[in-house]
Amino acid sequence: MTYYGAIKFKNQAKFHPLKYLIDILNYLEKTNCNLYENTKVIDINENDGHYDVITEDHVINAKYVVLATHYPIFNFPGFHFLKMYQDRSYIIAIETQEKLFEGMYIASETPAISFRTAKFGDKELLLVAGGDHKTGDKAANTESAYTDLENYIKTIYPDAKVLYKWCTEDCITLDKIPYIGNFSNLMPNVFMATGFKKWGMTSSHVAAQIILDKIQGVKNPYEDVFSSTRLNPIKNKEELGTNLGQVIKSLILSRLNIPDEKFEDIQNNGGGIVLYKGEKVGIYKDELGEIFAVKPYCAHLGCELTWNNLEKSWDCPCHGSRFDYFGNAINEPTKKDLKAFEKF
Repeated sequence: MTYYGAIKFKNQAKFHPLKYLIDILNYLEKTNCNLYENTKVIDINENDGHYDVITEDHVINAKYVVLATHYPIFNFPGFHFLKMYQDRSYIIAIETQEKLFEGMYIASETPAISFRTAKFGDKELLLVAGGDHKTGDKAANTESAYTDLENYIKTIYPDAKVLYKWCTEDCITLDKIPYIGNFSNLMPNVFMATGFKKWGMTSSHVAAQIILDKIQGVKNPYEDVFSSTRLNPIKNKEELGTNLGQVIKSLILSRLNIPDEKFEDIQNNGGGIVLYKGEKVGIYKDELGEIFAVKPYCAHLGCELTWNNLEKSWDCPCHGSRFDYFGNAINEPTKKDLKAFEKF
């Protein structure tokens, strides 16, 4: 494979994200910072200059609140659901007997392919990522995502052996610049950080410094660039139109369409939307033919879902919420599960 040009950035850092996070957790523990797992936030209410952060079982009172929920879980007053979308991409970790390169690389073409090496025990693996598409896109061939990456990398390393594979979901703003700063001018001291566009490890550091400065009343030289209340994304008429068009299609037009698939068309280990007793129902049949049925409308804003047969999930093409075939929410912005039919 021949390349005719490249841009090189010196002094890049490559490190193990899990080890990095563990060290952060250890530091927080030493500084008596309380961390709570499995504590789902469902609302925020203003309370005499402070905020009540409401979870399923508790209420936390705070002067400052940072929404770092990947995709914002509150629609108003920020209206970020109009200015963002979510994108899925796929990664394989391969082993090869050939000598691997040093550094991290990303191709300039679309769809982009990126490469980096990673140590795993005494092995040096190559991580190959790509195949990105908008979450819930019916046209995306998700079932071949890993195979496509494997076939591609074998043109470079014919002996490539896939050891691991996984996928990710990333938030992307319409102007491709993260939202960092005030959630809304109507909610002082509530901050947010999102829309990192697959550059979370670096953008999170920028976000931490900007939000820290804002809490301390310090003017950060970069805060205006990342301002989460900026109107620039609204001026991106092409992508804004695409976002609105998808919402109209999934929220209104798709609801009026009669499903193409019939109940008997759904094969074992597959899923889809069918018409049952005059009502649209999302069906998944497991390998033994057991049926799992849900109401196929996103619990976020009501868009019609699409079936993802690679991950056995229901995905929202409007804002990227995802649900397992039981109806449990697995990706924000939704805070609610789907309605599931116990008997079908």
